[in-house]
Amino acid sequence: MAEASLPMSRRLLLGLTGGVAVYKAAELARLLIHDGMDVQAVMTESACRFVGTATLQALTGRPVFTDLWDTSIANSMAHIDLSRHVDAILIAPASADFIAKLANGLADDLLSTLCLARDCPLLIAPAMNRQMWENSATQRNLSALRRDGVLILGPASGVQACGETGMGRMLEAHELAETMHAFFQPKLLKGKRVLITAGPTYEAIDAVRGITNLSSGKMGYAVTRAALEAGAEAALISGPVCLEAPPAAKLVGVVSAEDMLAAVKKELLHADVFISVAAVADYRIKSASKQKTKKTDNNIKLELIPNPDILEFVAGLPNPPFCVGFAAETENLEKNAEAKRRKKKLPLLAANLAQEAIGAEDCAMTLFDDSGRHRLSKAPKIEQARRLIKHIALLLEQQKP
Repeated sequence: MAEASLPMSRRLLLGLTGGVAVYKAAELARLLIHDGMDVQAVMTESACRFVGTATLQALTGRPVFTDLWDTSIANSMAHIDLSRHVDAILIAPASADFIAKLANGLADDLLSTLCLARDCPLLIAPAMNRQMWENSATQRNLSALRRDGVLILGPASGVQACGETGMGRMLEAHELAETMHAFFQPKLLKGKRVLITAGPTYEAIDAVRGITNLSSGKMGYAVTRAALEAGAEAALISGPVCLEAPPAAKLVGVVSAEDMLAAVKKELLHADVFISVAAVADYRIKSASKQKTKKTDNNIKLELIPNPDILEFVAGLPNPPFCVGFAAETENLEKNAEAKRRKKKLPLLAANLAQEAIGAEDCAMTLFDDSGRHRLSKAPKIEQARRLIKHIALLLEQQKP
C-alpha cells in the first residue's frame, strides 16, 4: 500500500478584529503556516491599533489587507477576490462588535464585507470581557450565527486583560491551529464510534510501589485526535499519563489493567472500532499490600499472575467491533507482530520498535492486515495516527457488502 499522501495545502483567510487577544493571532498565523496552510491576513482598523500589519505580513509572507477600497486589487473588489480564493475564513479574535455585524448582515469595512460575500465556511473565535460575552444581545447574535452555519470556537474561561475572571478568553493559538487542521481533514469515519485505549497501566505492589512501563500515551492520544478529525465520536480510556486529551473526546481515566478492562466493557457497547494502543501490563501482583512494605536486609519475592488480555477479550466477542492492535517489539518486528495478529484474529495490527517509539515525538510504523504488510516511514505520531485512521477507513469500506 502506498503511504497516505499529505493533504493539499489549504488556503485560509485569517481575519483580525480589535481586542487585546489580537496578539495571539500572530502566533496562530505562525502555527498555521508551519502546518502547511497558505494564510492571507485581513485586519480591521481597530485590529491595527493593537498590532501592526508588518507583523502579519512577515509571518504569512503576504501583504495584509485592511481597506475595502484597496486599489491594488483588480476592479477594487477586494471583498470578492479575497473571499473567492480561500477554503475557509477564520476570524480570531472576533470581537462583540464584529459578531454583531455578522449576525445582522452589516458590511461597512473590508472584513465584514468579504464575510458577507463569501462562498466558503466561516469560523469565529470570540474574545471579549465576561460581561460582554454574557450579555443577552451577544448571546442572541451567537445563536443567529449558529443557525446560519457559522462555527463558534470557544471561548475559554480565565483571567482577562481587564483583571476580571470568567468566560470570554480567546482560545490559545495552538488550540485554534489544531482545530483548523482537524477541520480540513477528510471525514472518513463520520458517523462511527471509536474506542481507544492509551498509556501504561500501573499494578500496585503495596500502598506506594507498583509495576508499570515507559509508555507515554502519546500515540494513543494522537490516534484519538486523528479519529476525531476524521469525524468519529471518540472515547479514550487512558492509564496514568501527563497529557491533555482532545476536548471533544470522552476521557475515562484508569490505573490498573483490571480497571481498564472494566472501562472497556462499559464503553464497548456502541463502539464500531476498537483501537488498543495502551501498553497494558502483562502481569500483576497476586496479593498487593495495602500498607507500605518496610525495607529490610532480606530479599523479597513477588508472585505475579497474568492480567486479562483486553484486546483478545474484545476480539473474541461474538460480534466484535473492528479491532486494531498495537505491538511494540524490541526484535523480530515483523515475525512477532504478525504472530500476535493471527493469534488474536485481528483484521489490523500496527507495530514498531519500542526502543525507537516509546516517549518519542515521531516513529516509523508497519501495518499488518490480511493483504500483507504496509510500511509507513518515520513521521510525527499525529501523522502516523492519521495514516492509520485512513487505513482503517479503507478496510471498513472493503467490508461493506
